[in-house]
Amino acid sequence: MRKRSSACPSLIVVSSALILAMTPPSARAADTSAWQVQLRDRVKQDDGSFKAERKSAHWNPKKTAVIIVDMWNDHHCVSAANRVAEMAPHMNRVVKAARAKGILIIHAPSGCDDHYQGQRARENAKRAPEAAADVSFKWNHFNPDHEGPLAAKLEAAGCSCDTPEPCGPDRRVWESQIKTIEIAKNDAVTSKGQEIHNLLESRGIKNVIIMGVHTNRCVLGRPFGIRQMVYQKRNVALCRDLTDSYHRDPGRHFEGLAKIIEHVEQYWCLTITSESITGEAPFRFKQAPAR
Repeated sequence: MRKRSSACPSLIVVSSALILAMTPPSARAADTSAWQVQLRDRVKQDDGSFKAERKSAHWNPKKTAVIIVDMWNDHHCVSAANRVAEMAPHMNRVVKAARAKGILIIHAPSGCDDHYQGQRARENAKRAPEAAADVSFKWNHFNPDHEGPLAAKLEAAGCSCDTPEPCGPDRRVWESQIKTIEIAKNDAVTSKGQEIHNLLESRGIKNVIIMGVHTNRCVLGRPFGIRQMVYQKRNVALCRDLTDSYHRDPGRHFEGLAKIIEHVEQYWCLTITSESITGEAPFRFKQAPAR
């Protein structure tokens, strides 16, 4: 028979509370072996419609990565560039909180790897040992065998300005990731699908949170985007408050953004918000309509 402790239960509770209160918040944040995330799914009903369902899961931060997609320092679409600049400060706070939990941060500004040549974060990506993959790394186009119809105005690239006419031709004007988002020495910088695969495999990472732009194009289609991660059977989630989308109809941008997020939830993966990482309110664009 086990001997019962003679310590007063209430004293134990008070002592534990005092110890917790005296522990620095940064130390408490780092001790998160069972990190709870809040996820949203869309489940197909008998009548063919989809119903939003929320669920909780426990993830190990050490087995989780954040991939920041194409948060460039500029964009040929003025409105798109402005929304990136508006979103970036909140994303930086979220990335700091994720980093403090032990989550790997991968910065993936496509076409900008050379800008970071010789920097520690770029070398971190290049040094990861080569890992075999069952799926080739390429742009992943709309897949009618896997997903339902996608409106032409959401599938197309181009310009998503708030004006009746496009603000300019589709051309490269970016050089790097926007500087508002800090790149730490233990992060990684790469926009190569194979290198990202190498990083995830070498660290045993199963959970991937994707944030950045644009949901209907690069976030879904890149060789490290949602479709690619699903094809590789990774546990991927879109951070739905830290993303943006094209929509070619002026005045209907946020309607298009909501539709593409629903499309992702219906056919590709679950979504989260940054609240699961920071414990604070999710980001909202200033011009987004009231919920």
